[in-house]
Amino acid sequence: MEKITLTVPASRALRGRALAGVVGSGDMEVLFTAEPGQTLTIDITTSVDNSRGRWEALFSRLQTVSSLPAGKLTIHDFGATPGVARIRIEQVFEGVSHA
Repeated sequence: MEKITLTVPASRALRGRALAGVVGSGDMEVLFTAEPGQTLTIDITTSVDNSRGRWEALFSRLQTVSSLPAGKLTIHDFGATPGVARIRIEQVFEGVSHA
């Protein structure tokens, strides 16, 4: 089990919180809580050791295709692939933008 914390620049503000997935069911879980500021703090709990580079690359890619919101993102990845991770992260951002 590995814990990773990343901080990336945020360029948009949202309000509220959202959850995508349920780790207890064997699915990746992502919780986003909007906060004021200019950064997105990401706390990741993963069952895949030495995966920091993969997560950094994923968030770098997300920054190039969309603007990330300010706040806190908590991820329990349950060994999810980068494709599934991206879908869950985008779902939680979309969910909070419609709240």
